[in-house]
Amino acid sequence: MITPQLVKKINALWQKQKTVGLTDEEKKEQRLARQEYLQGIRGQVRGMLKSINKPGSSQKQKHAGKCSCGHCKH
Repeated sequence: MITPQLVKKINALWQKQKTVGLTDEEKKEQRLARQEYLQGIRGQVRGMLKSINKPGSSQKQKHAGKCSCGHCKH
């Protein structure tokens, strides 16, 4: 899960990397934080893709015949 604390940690480690460099332990922490962030992004994208209606699916039920979206055939 992407939290404000995770983003702050990633940004702080990036800033330190650019200025004074990171220790081996900090590099590991940075790598793990980035992996956690990417997992969160992937989860969000998967969730969005699952929620997209496929053509011809339940579009009529969703709009209940009261829309003018151009996709429904009422």
